[in-house]
Amino acid sequence: MGVSLKDVAQRAGVSIKTVSNVVNNYPHVTPQMRAKVQRAIDELGYRPNLTARHLRKGRTGIIAFAVPELGNPYFAELAGAVIDAAAQHDYTVLVDHTAGLRERELLVCQEFRSHVIDGLILSPIHLENDDLLARQETSPLVLLGEREYEAPYDQIAIDNVAAARSAVRHLLDLGRRRIAFLGSRT
Repeated sequence: MGVSLKDVAQRAGVSIKTVSNVVNNYPHVTPQMRAKVQRAIDELGYRPNLTARHLRKGRTGIIAFAVPELGNPYFAELAGAVIDAAAQHDYTVLVDHTAGLRERELLVCQEFRSHVIDGLILSPIHLENDDLLARQETSPLVLLGEREYEAPYDQIAIDNVAAARSAVRHLLDLGRRRIAFLGSRT
């Protein structure tokens, strides 16, 4: 069994509430008291029980992030940015790879349970509006990608037409006159 708040309080000669205030970084603790409690924390090697903290706050501290292809540099960089942003808010990110398969997208969208995650960021390729409207999960969902859905979820998309126009304008400004597009129209 690990070191408890009670153990730290006994070592520091303070109440459990004072230790809790220090651990939770409440501002009304004097610098001297904070230092005294922190010394006891360091001496005993106290680590907060994150599971208990999340249960008390009614959240798991986990966000799911599901993308079609982790090997794609865009998604790898995006995953890194999501992980960094989540860490700033004390969240952990669970990364899933859907391989762009409809079955996997449905599984991620429909089968994650609210008690496991606090939210889902999903970049779907094959989900349809009906799939999203049928979603029974209560955890928040944010959709990424180029498609716009008529579903009651937040969506982050790029305006491909404006992006292409900007890229062509940039090439024209550089004096380029022979411009080609390579890609697919899916």
